[in-house]
Amino acid sequence: MAVTASPRPPQELFRKSRVLAWDQTVFIFKLALAVALAAGGGYLALRPSPVLALAGVLILGAVYTHMVELQHQCLHHSAFRSARPHRLVGVPLGVPLLVSYSHYRVRHLQHHRFLGTPQDSEFFGFDSRKPITPGLLLRGMFDYARLLLVVRDVAASCTGTWIYDAGQIAERRRREVVNEYRLFGLIMVAAGTAVAFGHGETLLRLWLLPLLVAAPMHFLVELPEHLLCETETTDVLRNTRSISGSWLTTWFTNGNNLHIEHHAAMVVPINRLRERHPEAERHAVHVERSYAAFYRKAAHAAWRNRAAAARQPGRSIR
Repeated sequence: MAVTASPRPPQELFRKSRVLAWDQTVFIFKLALAVALAAGGGYLALRPSPVLALAGVLILGAVYTHMVELQHQCLHHSAFRSARPHRLVGVPLGVPLLVSYSHYRVRHLQHHRFLGTPQDSEFFGFDSRKPITPGLLLRGMFDYARLLLVVRDVAASCTGTWIYDAGQIAERRRREVVNEYRLFGLIMVAAGTAVAFGHGETLLRLWLLPLLVAAPMHFLVELPEHLLCETETTDVLRNTRSISGSWLTTWFTNGNNLHIEHHAAMVVPINRLRERHPEAERHAVHVERSYAAFYRKAAHAAWRNRAAAARQPGRSIR
């Protein structure tokens, strides 16, 4: 495998920066806005009007997706000026999509460390190094089987048999992961109890249906990060993609569109990545104008791979 690196990386793109008071204020405002949107979405989801209820479910699904992106910033300890609040805030942010903060953090930091090597492994399981096809993209988008893996981790944590299967993990981190999955277990028991006492429809509207919406939405947010980039290089200017996007997509993805900038200096507060984007545009290989432009490129590549496979006798790719 050829591993390369930029001989003269642009300095501004890789410059580290500490969390300032203003950065913390910006993140707290994002949290408050997410809570307000979730409350509004929940109110609409419980309305008797099918149109309003559907709008509420869609808003909740979008907010739950956005909350995982806020959790992502907490993983990197780039939201608050001290370390302690990150887990306190990060754990509840992942509850709607059943994403364990500590498990996600260990795996995600490994992803940053090993990007461009065979040891790279992302938490949400879609391998961007494989040739994409329409079938593969659809299976990734509607990967509700991940929820069964969460149930498995909950069961293993409650029985004291949970182990980390992706390398080394400190005992303290392992206990944190186990405790978070046990919390999920309590939430599942509470949900079952609510159903038993006749609140099943409320649970359906406020959590289960939005969860079904959020899963493909989150996949679409994560997909552009490294897909169709160079997979056998550690050079972030070649193995990662940024999307210029609009203020709306930058807010909704919490800066996940500025992914080259994030991988270049992962502890920089998300709200300060935009100022580094012009340098990424000048030096990086994979910079798209919009999410729509990327999705068109991905769809074209998927159908091209499918057609190429169909021309090979005895081989089928879906």
